[in-house]
Amino acid sequence: MIQLARWKVTLVVLSLVVGLLLAFPSVLSQAQRDALPGWLPKNGLNLGLDLQGGSYLLLEVDVPEMRNKRVTNLMEDVRVALREQKVNIGAMQREAGGVVVTIADPGQFDVALTELRTLAQTGVAANGQPDRTATRLSGNRIRFAYTDAAISGMGATAVDQSIEVVRRRLDSSGTKEISITRQGAERIVVQAPGQSDPAELERLVGRTAQLTFQMVDTTSTGLQDAMAGRVPPDAELLTDDQGQPYLVKKRILVSGENLTRAGVGSDQNGRPAIDFRFDGQGARRFGEATAQNIGKPFAIILDGKVISAPTIQGAITGGTGQITGNFSIQSASELVNLLNGGALPAPLKVEERRVVTAELGADAVQAGMVSTIIGFILICVFMIGAYGFLFGGVSVLGLMLNGILIIAAMSLFGATLTLPGIAGLVLTFAVAVDANVLIFERMRDEARAGRSVIASMDAGFNKAMGTIVDANLTTLVAALIMFMFGAGPVRGFAWTLTIGVFTSMFSSVMVAQVLLGYWLKVAKPKKLPIAE
Repeated sequence: MIQLARWKVTLVVLSLVVGLLLAFPSVLSQAQRDALPGWLPKNGLNLGLDLQGGSYLLLEVDVPEMRNKRVTNLMEDVRVALREQKVNIGAMQREAGGVVVTIADPGQFDVALTELRTLAQTGVAANGQPDRTATRLSGNRIRFAYTDAAISGMGATAVDQSIEVVRRRLDSSGTKEISITRQGAERIVVQAPGQSDPAELERLVGRTAQLTFQMVDTTSTGLQDAMAGRVPPDAELLTDDQGQPYLVKKRILVSGENLTRAGVGSDQNGRPAIDFRFDGQGARRFGEATAQNIGKPFAIILDGKVISAPTIQGAITGGTGQITGNFSIQSASELVNLLNGGALPAPLKVEERRVVTAELGADAVQAGMVSTIIGFILICVFMIGAYGFLFGGVSVLGLMLNGILIIAAMSLFGATLTLPGIAGLVLTFAVAVDANVLIFERMRDEARAGRSVIASMDAGFNKAMGTIVDANLTTLVAALIMFMFGAGPVRGFAWTLTIGVFTSMFSSVMVAQVLLGYWLKVAKPKKLPIAE
């Protein structure tokens, strides 16, 4: 193993060159990175919230509110389905996961049960099974409700969807190095390095952006009765930004889930507007709804507020449309960003908000640099003191390459360096020289046993390799467990440690083989310097 193979020399030199190219942008400012030639890498090392400063939000997904909304929609589905079959509803009682319907005419019970069982088959859960059931009860009653599996799965699904929506919103806003992680069952942690205003971040993240198209109730006394407190069961009273009231049917014709694209446009008067396009299903439903309601107004509703309520002039079958209102360029652009990012499945409640100042981050960077340098110097002093300038120097050179490769790998993969990550970096340096200690000590034992220089060095690499692999493998397993089950700082530590395992294996073994092989070829020593 001590042979000076050409491929080993090439691999070490190539890794050094590539490592320097990838790590070099990390020591430059953003302006200097932008001025680099196009063929050079420009990604620097991302600093985490604790090093760069920024905003921290701890959000909780309001799963009960989402379930309540799902049951409300389910009630409207039941009401519309039975109305289309001309089934008279005697009473409708809401319960935790659904509704109990009492059929007024016993002769219509079988028709109602068949219709609701058909309706239940239209909803499919993630496992491919229907997520709703229709069950016969005594006294002409039918229970139409979500299955237990659907109810229990709503929370996990809502959190996963919320994470993706938040990530799309923040990525499209141009904010860099956002960290979005799950914490516990229903919480999300958002860390935005460089973002000094958590209120702005909260406003961008927290809007549900639920866009719906619903018909306006145009009965002569409907609005007056609703304002007097007599709201029909199939309608709701909403207002626009100016406080203008609207009585709107609860049934959703088309929702934002059917949007494929939204963009900023202009209306016929040149004012900012929002152009949108539906997918195939949304275009068909929108076309049918507008064809059946020509001459009637419909409301465009965002997060419970009426944006506009235009009158349908004709069937809109192309799947495209425009939302007009009192938009500015900024508000229209922000709304487009939210719509393209998708709607949150449930409201997000802010449980905690923090701001880490840039000064505090700079202090953390300084402390991290000092601790890393001190740790590096102590390791160098120990290795040179224990094994001399030749073998100790080889370890130091391998350690330097190890640090370059870690920074290069983190820059390449877009990883974020945190204060715990710096601790992982220092630990990686210590673990890296362990391999050299094992190799050198084995060489020393072989030389003292009377074996030649070449045999001692070859035995050192061969016989220590199994122990080195075992030690690094256990470290890697521990790091992977921390990364899988940890969050925030724990993951930052685990990520740096994982990269360090691979780079230290290469730098401590391969670099030592190449440098010591070259020394053996040139110096042709008669005895091993560390044998004494």
